[in-house]
Amino acid sequence: MITIRSEKPEDYQGIERVNDLSFKRKAEGKLVEEIRKLPEFVSGLSIVAEQDEQIVGHILFLPVVIKQKDKTHSTLTLAPMSVLPGYQKKSVGKLMIIYGLQKAKELGYKSAVVLGHPSYYPKFGFEKASKWKIKSPFPAPDEVFMALELEKGSLDSIQGNVIYPPVFDLV
Repeated sequence: MITIRSEKPEDYQGIERVNDLSFKRKAEGKLVEEIRKLPEFVSGLSIVAEQDEQIVGHILFLPVVIKQKDKTHSTLTLAPMSVLPGYQKKSVGKLMIIYGLQKAKELGYKSAVVLGHPSYYPKFGFEKASKWKIKSPFPAPDEVFMALELEKGSLDSIQGNVIYPPVFDLV
């Protein structure tokens, strides 16, 4: 039985382990550690999958902004998401995304963006961000930078460049 919930301080080591093993490098585990230090970090949106008292997955949603000339608009970024290799392709990521998006709605967030696999994230309603003229700050093909309206119409009048905190330069 897998439990999905928000992280607790005692989960930090397990979260780092999941990220390190999932990505086969230390950058994402370090990124999560640095994100926790940011003033915009929301602990309720750092989510774990747990089985038998072991962290087997982690996903993080972080408030970022879409900059449109002299205006900024709040959104969330889904990054990073990791699942232990032995638990991949067993719906752990799906459960964390569904839980996280619901939690984000409950907290009043209206949209989210993700840089990810173009055949995976559309299952959750993500579409090319270019549909709304929203651009990634990272060099990436159009189909891998996606956005999702958590509230219908919330991106209709928004366009611009997503601004990530400098800690994302770690990856």
